[in-house]
Amino acid sequence: MNDLQVVDVARDAIWTGTLVAGPILLVVLLVGVVVGIFQAATSINEMTLSFLPKLIAVTLVFLVLGSWQLQILVDFARRIFERIPDVAG
Repeated sequence: MNDLQVVDVARDAIWTGTLVAGPILLVVLLVGVVVGIFQAATSINEMTLSFLPKLIAVTLVFLVLGSWQLQILVDFARRIFERIPDVAG
């Protein structure tokens, strides 16, 4: 395996990780900001108030995008397994 192949695999892994984790992280960020603004406006400083909406949001994202994320991961694994003969040869 030469340097170009290693960089290609690393770039593919980073892109796959970004595609899978990106939507979850963006939703959690948005929910956190909204809850933070709500807590600042009402002076409620309860830790569970920030945790529970994030948990519900992540669950909803998994329900909506879970099959797409799984397909992205399966495609990545397939591409990695297809490169095994190149590494061994």
